[in-house]
Amino acid sequence: MKLWSGMLDGSLDKDAEIFNSSIKIDKRLVFDDITGSIAHVKMLGKQGIIGEDEADKIIKGLNKIEEKLKAKTLEIDMACEDIHTFVEGALISEIGEVGKKMHTARSRNDQVTTDLKLYIKKEGLEIINYLKIYSKSLTNLAKNHTETIMPGYTHLQAAQPVSFAHHLMAYAFMNLRDISRMEACIKRLNELPLGACALAGTTYDIDRDFVANDLGFERVMGNSMDAVSDRDYVMDLASVLSIIAAHLSRLSEELIIWSSPAYKFIEIDDKFITGSSIMPQKKNPDMAELIRGKSARIIGNMNQAFVMMKALPLSYAKDMQEDKEFIFDSIDTIKISLKIMAGQIKSLSVNKEKMLEACKVGFLNATDLADYLVKKQVAFRDAHHIAARLVKYAIERNIALEDLDLETYKKESDLFQEDVYEAIDLKTCLKNRKSQGGPAPEEVLRQIAYVEGKIS
Repeated sequence: MKLWSGMLDGSLDKDAEIFNSSIKIDKRLVFDDITGSIAHVKMLGKQGIIGEDEADKIIKGLNKIEEKLKAKTLEIDMACEDIHTFVEGALISEIGEVGKKMHTARSRNDQVTTDLKLYIKKEGLEIINYLKIYSKSLTNLAKNHTETIMPGYTHLQAAQPVSFAHHLMAYAFMNLRDISRMEACIKRLNELPLGACALAGTTYDIDRDFVANDLGFERVMGNSMDAVSDRDYVMDLASVLSIIAAHLSRLSEELIIWSSPAYKFIEIDDKFITGSSIMPQKKNPDMAELIRGKSARIIGNMNQAFVMMKALPLSYAKDMQEDKEFIFDSIDTIKISLKIMAGQIKSLSVNKEKMLEACKVGFLNATDLADYLVKKQVAFRDAHHIAARLVKYAIERNIALEDLDLETYKKESDLFQEDVYEAIDLKTCLKNRKSQGGPAPEEVLRQIAYVEGKIS
């Protein structure tokens, strides 16, 4: 029997019944539903709304159902409309008619959003842990490459020398913001909806603060209509997961580029690549490509959340049943993506020679050449033009700046001396960039220590 079928004649159209059912999706909320129900029943007994002996019997029954589900001696009945219907039906089968009193002073409207918040809090904390593991893989790899010089790019054009460690740490700092966003998301959703009932509260003398405390919520939601119709936390989480996915996609793109024959900066471990069914020489970065591709689905799920909610009048509408499928998908996808990315980074092989070679042919020390003159009191704009002319001269002769003879330098400015070669040496260029956040080895080690302190 449907929980809502009291005044309706007949039964739902078969297709409509399938269309209306959500148990295939919300079955993963079963333990959260039991947890929320136990807290609710404790409160009902404490307040004298049902007898304490009845409350004890219901709670024992719910605990028994949970034990059976975990032991797999009880299976979720997929013929039920939703997970709330299943739990209530299983309880009545377990303890008899008294189980029908469990639903006193609540509605599925406040029940489902409570379940979902409990679930998201747990998953959010797990995602934070995945972010920390991934961050640790970045810092561990970075420690070995603070002096591995590679091109830093703007517009995908070689720009200035950085270290591979410095590049990796850019993603580690993105992760810190992702962790912060996830923590803030959890904090914002940590309000109890239960007790709002369908939309207008209840005439029973309930104690919402007791339930909030029992379930680990910081506070109760202050308006009953808002409590049942709020899905801000789903949109919030979808947004946070989309940003994480975008960050993972950016690094995936770089792994794909760097591992290509044109670059050969890195080699992705065989555990994270596949071959070709027709071309035996191929080593395809499929895991990185899949992370990049799956990020689109996570971002699309965020869009679905906003479009679903944008025109709904207060308070609850059945549209909100659609909130779970896409957010569950995003949660599952981001978790496996973070796990795969951490594994790829941990096992990455780095070709230091290829990275250094790319720096030498890209005139990445041109800015340092201009700075050499600025330190001799030449205006930066004039120094910039002199350096540009020397770069053009070197390009025409297919040589590097450090291969130009001193006479050529002096034709542009008498201020050039033998020490110019030390100034534009790539190791010097890296070492001298000691500004906070820069790529100098000592500064990158400070960044690594900072991130490790945050994720420990």
